[in-house]
Amino acid sequence: MDNTNENINEDKDINNNNKDNTDEYEKICFVCRRPESRAGKMIVMPNNIYVCQDCMQRTFDSINSSGINYDDMMKMSNMPGMGMFGNFGAMDQVPEKQKIKKKKEDKKEYPALDMKKLPAPHEIKKKLDEYVIGQEYAKKVMSVAVYNHYKRVAADDKAMEGVEIEKSNMLMIGPTGSGKTYLVKTLARILQVPLAITDATTLTEAGYIGDDIESVVSKLLLAADNDVEKAEHGIIFIDEIDKIAKKKETRSRDVSGESVQQGMLKLLEGSEIEVPVGATSKNAMVPQVTVNTKDILFICGGAFPDLEEIIKTRLNKSSSMGFNADLKDKYDDEKNIMSYVTLEDLREYGMIPEFLGRLPIIYSLDRLDEDMLVSILKEPKNAILKQYQKLLELDEVKLEFTDDALRCIARKAIKKDTGARALRSIIEDFMLDIMYEIPKDSNIGSVTVTEDVVEKKGAPVITMRA
Repeated sequence: MDNTNENINEDKDINNNNKDNTDEYEKICFVCRRPESRAGKMIVMPNNIYVCQDCMQRTFDSINSSGINYDDMMKMSNMPGMGMFGNFGAMDQVPEKQKIKKKKEDKKEYPALDMKKLPAPHEIKKKLDEYVIGQEYAKKVMSVAVYNHYKRVAADDKAMEGVEIEKSNMLMIGPTGSGKTYLVKTLARILQVPLAITDATTLTEAGYIGDDIESVVSKLLLAADNDVEKAEHGIIFIDEIDKIAKKKETRSRDVSGESVQQGMLKLLEGSEIEVPVGATSKNAMVPQVTVNTKDILFICGGAFPDLEEIIKTRLNKSSSMGFNADLKDKYDDEKNIMSYVTLEDLREYGMIPEFLGRLPIIYSLDRLDEDMLVSILKEPKNAILKQYQKLLELDEVKLEFTDDALRCIARKAIKKDTGARALRSIIEDFMLDIMYEIPKDSNIGSVTVTEDVVEKKGAPVITMRA
């Protein structure tokens, strides 16, 4: 009797272990080989065969159209490996290296929009100041635009009294490394709304190789855990928007320029579109949902590299002869020439009027100077220097930088002309030996980085523990 109970318990343990292993991996459709996370709920068949609903429906359609009767189908089912209903046996065994482990659920909770809890513009800017150095005008414009947009979304029809307020879509112009993407990321984190960041360079007209225009919305839906209601209150940031400018002097079809601008008009203004779930292009294998973009805030950003020359040319047209005339080289040394941008400049660059008309708020970011770069190094909550100091603090070592060293790093970054992005690469370069050597000696108490260390002309000042 005891032996029987032991055998029963062993069988239960084996079954439980098998169940745990099965739950750990995704079910894979036998026909299209898509995992459950992409194909949807699976239909379980004999011999632990899983078939997605799309493949099952197509199989039934094929059987009905082929005219096979029930008796013939049953005869085929007795033959190994024949048809959907055949005896697959060992054929369904997915190789170990092809099994897909389920992702741990990490759902982000986004609170419902509430007018009373919506932070005021000055509060939004104050929080942006904690992470973003400088760009005062840009932060002020974004704070007001975002506040007005979500106030419009949260307000009910009774409060609006028949007045329809248009969206506050934005166009952000600034040199590379000035903080365009970082501003938008910080803004979405403050407001606790879903954010999708996409690149305009991958977009093409429908029917051509590349991502469809609707893919920008499908990425937002994915960021909102496929919750349509949350996605409809999110933010979409389209970077490199200058890359879809109208091509000049081209004889071929402009499928990644003006055509993309034309296709984005309905998204920016607000319309109901069919969006593929978990994919960037529409096809029969992927389910689709309807998303209304009228409450989605679109922020477009780009460096517009040749726009400076267009602005200078327009400004220099006012120059003339005489004592009170403007000089032709008056704006050559202007650091923030982008601040003079107008709609006419953007139209000449290659942006179509209809597209610009749906981006009513246009502003520019300042080019980073030496003082701003030094502040970026040490002041934000997640400043680069604070990250290295925390890494060495885990080894109980204090890391310090002299003011001369910080100025030297900033000057090197300006020479690279890639904005704040250059800071980390410069620091990584001279910090490599420090991060390698310090953990060797547990008696080291502090390390001070000087200008000679940055220039690679000397060693850091090391202080031993008392």
